[in-house]
Amino acid sequence: MKAIQDYYPEHLAHCYGCGRLNEQGYRIRTYWQGDEGVTRFSPESFHTAVPGFVYGGLLASLIDCHSTGTAAAAMYRSEDREMDSLPPFRFVTGSLQVSFLKPTPLGPELEIRGRASVIKGRKVVIESTVWVGGAPTVRAEVVALQMPDNFGT
Repeated sequence: MKAIQDYYPEHLAHCYGCGRLNEQGYRIRTYWQGDEGVTRFSPESFHTAVPGFVYGGLLASLIDCHSTGTAAAAMYRSEDREMDSLPPFRFVTGSLQVSFLKPTPLGPELEIRGRASVIKGRKVVIESTVWVGGAPTVRAEVVALQMPDNFGT
């Protein structure tokens, strides 16, 4: 099964968070499951804020890329189109509102789940949650805006 990011063309596949062509980046992979985008990520020991806990900036950047990928999949789905159909849907972050519910432990795999709450014109609002061991640690709302055709060329 291909990840949402696998459909990004090469000129849009260099993002630090989700670009499959960025060797130093996180290279997250988001999959569509039911009505949600799902990403799993295992932080490294250097992704620490204080001993034993994940750095909040990492969590925000994971949510950012997860949510723009989920926005693309949600838009394709709303138009009953395949992910590789043209014209392509690609999104950038218009706003990112992050609420840290409790410290996120360093060690266990993170699961990020997001779903579209609004699809209107070129805007998709994604509600995302970071889960660790079945407990939510971070919630976010991302307003994703459809990328202009000439962006990144």
